[in-house]
Amino acid sequence: MGLMNQIRIGMVLFPRLNQLDVAGAYEVFARIPDAQVSLVAETRAPTHCEFGLALTPDLTFEEAPPFDILLVPGGRGVNAAMESEPVLSFLRRQEPGATWVTSVCTGALVLGAAGLLRGYRATTHWLSLELLAPLGATPVRERVVVDRNRITGVGITAGIDFGLRLAAELRGEQVAQEIQLTLEYDPAPPFQAGSPRTAPPSLVESVSARRRALQEERSQIVTRAARRLGLG
Repeated sequence: MGLMNQIRIGMVLFPRLNQLDVAGAYEVFARIPDAQVSLVAETRAPTHCEFGLALTPDLTFEEAPPFDILLVPGGRGVNAAMESEPVLSFLRRQEPGATWVTSVCTGALVLGAAGLLRGYRATTHWLSLELLAPLGATPVRERVVVDRNRITGVGITAGIDFGLRLAAELRGEQVAQEIQLTLEYDPAPPFQAGSPRTAPPSLVESVSARRRALQEERSQIVTRAARRLGLG
């Protein structure tokens, strides 16, 4: 379905998502001319993010209209979302009519578990990048990856970069640059530790070690998802 004058954007919520995955992209999306942004979840009950912040859905999966753009965030709750039939069924129903199917951070794994990244280049948070291949995707170490109508971003803060890239696709670079300037998005991080490529190896190992149990659980879930998709 081609884009109409008004762009309908659906941002999927699930328990223990990362709020910045949603908030960064939302800040950009809300400024795109003629865009209507909706938070959509299984129920209208407040969804509690990874660290407790509550987001209130606008629509349930059953109430949602066909969206032009689908966005799936990441976070610790991805492990459960990859095996949530309501989440996966919603994505599969929406995908055929969506102009863009997108994710930030480990939301890419949820798209993959729904079978929506098979044969696509994609990226995700560096700790989970290797888990894309079992789901049929080609992992790419880039901040934002565009492959046909799939756009995926790396971890958390890339939601703004991803949003601006999509704004340019939808309304042109001038509009995207105006949004960037309005947000004063001019990153100057205090440390060169925002990527495993630039962070000290000891720091990378420390962060990896703290997340090892979560990543092992996630790997097992991906293996089960791949089998369901006939990929394992």
